[in-house]
Amino acid sequence: MDKAAGDLKQALPNVCENVQIHVEIHQKSTSVAKTEDIRMSVLKLLNRHNIVFGDYKWTEFDDGFLNSNVQSVSIVDTDLKLKDRQPIDLSKSNLSLHIFHLHEEGPSSENLEEENEDIIAANHWVLPAAEFHGLWESLIYDTEVKSHLLDYVTTTLLFSDKNVDSNLVSWNRVVLLHGPPGTGKTSLCKALAQKLTIRLSYRYRYGQLIEINSHSLFSKWFSESGKLVTKMFRKIQELIDDKDALVFVLIDEVESLTAARSAFKAGTEPSDAIRVVNAVLTQIDQIKRYPNVVILTTSNITEKIDMAFVDRADIKQYIGPPSTAAIFRIYLSCLEELMKCQIIYPRQQLLTLRELEMIGFVENNVSRLSLVLNEISRRSAGLSGRVLRKLPFLAHALYIQSPSVTMTTFLQALSLAVDKQFEERRKLADCV
Repeated sequence: MDKAAGDLKQALPNVCENVQIHVEIHQKSTSVAKTEDIRMSVLKLLNRHNIVFGDYKWTEFDDGFLNSNVQSVSIVDTDLKLKDRQPIDLSKSNLSLHIFHLHEEGPSSENLEEENEDIIAANHWVLPAAEFHGLWESLIYDTEVKSHLLDYVTTTLLFSDKNVDSNLVSWNRVVLLHGPPGTGKTSLCKALAQKLTIRLSYRYRYGQLIEINSHSLFSKWFSESGKLVTKMFRKIQELIDDKDALVFVLIDEVESLTAARSAFKAGTEPSDAIRVVNAVLTQIDQIKRYPNVVILTTSNITEKIDMAFVDRADIKQYIGPPSTAAIFRIYLSCLEELMKCQIIYPRQQLLTLRELEMIGFVENNVSRLSLVLNEISRRSAGLSGRVLRKLPFLAHALYIQSPSVTMTTFLQALSLAVDKQFEERRKLADCV
């Protein structure tokens, strides 16, 4: 430790030590450097910068080897364990280094042929995918949803490794995220698959994400849907058989299973409708036995989720609209991005909600803009995360249209965009 770092540590008596710190190392696609060489160079970097404040990212290095081979080095997810942005002593922490390449190609389609027509039954990504890079960090929740999901999968692997008898201690490798539309359930499933592929790269060379198109399987082709389900899961089984792969099966809007059962009970669909639902549940029961598969599901209509499926879910996590505090953090991340791209210029210091609380929300030259943002966040309560992340774009499109704008002007435009969003909602409600 150099003298400056030592002086800093003495000035920070509450430095966190002996904590688990995850470091994600994005290796350049053109790099053919050995993993161990990258690891050693990153450890030297961390040794030179061993006091950090929460998450931190390096994209430029004074090491030629790292500049040539590494896109970024990121200390991540410290907020999942540490509630406040505390200084961390890396030299006395348990470091886990995760080195990964991103797969640049987009999703491929899994097509099933029925009556001379191709049905797109699923989308298929190889992970970690460039498309999902940064998605995990963009999802902001009030509760410890992210850490609970990571801990859940860690426990499933532990129980599998220790050969725990699943007849005595039951777990199904099934996650159910439910709540209103626009709260990020599907995005969270994809981000979780990406995160776990990186986090578990020491035991799986890559990940596979299969997003099943429920509407294709459970609507048009009821007469043959049992066969389609079997074909679909046969393809999934081939992926699971590759022990180098960590496989995620994503079933969006899983309540469509219930719709099939309801139609059968009402007599509006042939008996094959119930057979296809049973086929899906049976297939899930079969693949859950494999240690390298996780089944991720979402539902927008909580009361209509099939109880036969609910019983299979280990975790049933509600994902609701963001609170005012979460809205503030979402807006803050959007504004940081716009400042980085110099759409908002010059750069302005914005305080976090925690920092505003520490000064008692007193207005001064430093806090003024942050207090304006806090008020906008308060007025945005009730909007979904999906809408919130669109509003900075709409603010610019509707009220600015200038290549560069000051923070003060942009916040005025954002305020107007929030008002317009609620006005449009009222008009839609009046039309119903």
